[in-house]
Amino acid sequence: MLKFDHVSKVYNGKTVVGDITMEFEKGEFIVLIGPSGCGKTTTLKMINRLVEPTSGSIFINGKNIKETNPVKLRRNIGYVIQQIGLFPHMTIQENITIVPKLLKWPLEKRKARAEELLELVHMTPDYLERYPHELSGGQQQRIGVLRALAADPPLILMDEPFGALDPITRETLQEEMKNLQKTLQKTIVFVTHDMDEALKLADKIVIMKDGRIVQIGSPDEILKNPANEFVEQFMGKERLFNAREDLRTVKEIMNPNPVSSREDVTLSEAIQIMKKKRVDSLLIVDEEGRLKGFIDVEMIEEHRKKNLTVGEILHPEVFYLQEDALLRDTVRKILKRGYKYVPVVDEDHRLTGIVTRATLVDIVYDSIWGEDGPEAEGQTGR
Repeated sequence: MLKFDHVSKVYNGKTVVGDITMEFEKGEFIVLIGPSGCGKTTTLKMINRLVEPTSGSIFINGKNIKETNPVKLRRNIGYVIQQIGLFPHMTIQENITIVPKLLKWPLEKRKARAEELLELVHMTPDYLERYPHELSGGQQQRIGVLRALAADPPLILMDEPFGALDPITRETLQEEMKNLQKTLQKTIVFVTHDMDEALKLADKIVIMKDGRIVQIGSPDEILKNPANEFVEQFMGKERLFNAREDLRTVKEIMNPNPVSSREDVTLSEAIQIMKKKRVDSLLIVDEEGRLKGFIDVEMIEEHRKKNLTVGEILHPEVFYLQEDALLRDTVRKILKRGYKYVPVVDEDHRLTGIVTRATLVDIVYDSIWGEDGPEAEGQTGR
C-alpha cells in the first residue's frame, strides 16, 4: 500500500533523511519514532509532498506520488497535526467536511458523513452547530481526527497529534484511535517521540536515528530483539526487562466466568443472583451476550419498590477491556483509577471475562519481586 524506494532528503548539503527503503501493507498502523531531529516528520511530510524528496520514489497503491498533482494527492490523504488547525469561524460540521466540500459532495451527504463520524467518537449530533471555542482541547483534537477521515481516505498521516494534551485526555484519545483503526482499517502513519504511545498504537514501529532507519518491526519483535545498543537505550532497559510479562494479553489472565445477567431479569431476580454469587454489582448483557452496562446494590435499592427489569435501570457507561489488550497498557492504569474489576469483551463486544483488582495486584507484585516475594531480598523485617 505504501512504499519508500531509496528515498532521501537533503537541505543545504545536509542529509536529513538518507536512503530510506520500507514497505507497508494496507490497514497497518505505522509509527515513526526517534530522537529530535532524526527525520521522522520530514519522512511523514514527503508522503503528501509537503516536502519533496531529493531522490528516490514513494508509491501509494503502486502509483508514484510524483505522477499525481500535489493538491489532488493531499485531498486523498488525511492529515492530523498537533496544532489541530480548526477554523474558528466555521461550525464543527463545516470543519469536518472541508475536504468533502472541495470534492463537491452535496450538503446532505456531508452532514450525514459528519454525524456518522461524530458517533464513532461518542459525540452527539448537536456538536455539529457548535464552534471550536466551545469545545475542550480533547474534543477539538477529536474533530481534527474526524476531519482527516471525512472523505474516507485510504491513508492518514498524523504528526504528534496528542502531544499537547494532558495525560488523561491523551490516554483516552489513544484508546479511541486504536479502536477507530480496528473499525475502519485505515493505513496510518503516526509520528511520536513517546515510546509508550508507539508500543500501544503500532502494528509496525520504525525507529530512526540521524535520518536513517535503525530498526523496523512489531512492538513484540523490537522488545524481544532490539537491533543494537541504541535501540536498547531508546527503548529503556526496564521496559526491555519486563517485555515478556508486558506482552501477555488480558485474555490470558482474566476470569472467564463473570457474574452477569440478561436485560430482561427483574430486580428481585437480580438480587437473588447477586446474593448467591456474593457480589455487590452485576454485569448486564443482551440476548447475544453483548455487554450493555451494570447495576449495583445502591441502584437496586433506589428502585426496589418498582416492578422494573435491570435493563431499565442499568448504567450504560462501563470501562471495559478488549481480550487482546496488552497487560502493559492496562495494569497500572486500572490500579491507578481504582477499579474493583473490569469486564472483558471480544471483538463483537460480547462479554467473555472479568479482570479483578486482586489479580492485577498479584501481577504487579510478581513483576517487582518475582515468584519468591520480598523475602527473597531479605525484606521480611525479621
